[in-house]
Amino acid sequence: MNRHPALFALILLAAAPARAEEIADFSNDWTGNSIIVEAIADPEVEGVTCHLTYFKRGLIDRLSQGNWFEDPSNSSISCRQTAPIVIGDIELGDEGEEVFSERRSLIFKSLAVRRIYDRTNDALVYVAYSRQVREASAKTAISTVALFNADVTWREGRP
Repeated sequence: MNRHPALFALILLAAAPARAEEIADFSNDWTGNSIIVEAIADPEVEGVTCHLTYFKRGLIDRLSQGNWFEDPSNSSISCRQTAPIVIGDIELGDEGEEVFSERRSLIFKSLAVRRIYDRTNDALVYVAYSRQVREASAKTAISTVALFNADVTWREGRP
């Protein structure tokens, strides 16, 4: 790997999960709680953008409720075609693959988005879920991008 550091860096970047771009942060109530809206581009599926919303606790809420280092697991997701769709090397198995993950507490909780290809219905399914050691992943949200009749390019060939 020492001979080709640029190639190694490119491989690491290609394997990296999606990064979120915060597009809105607005107050939810008088205690300083807010709702964050982020745009996430799928790193292996060009032309699909997911919008993820989640709750961020304010200072007054943290002081009154305790549990200082953690935000709730609540989230919502909506994914749509925003440009021509070009599908790269995606996982086609029933577990799909994680395309985004973000910490929601100091240690024990993260918010993740997983993409699953639904071969029967020719659709991409995006599931937002909380990974939490203490209470498992009970909170989920789902969004589907239909590929039927869409102009879709498969880089590795249509499965």
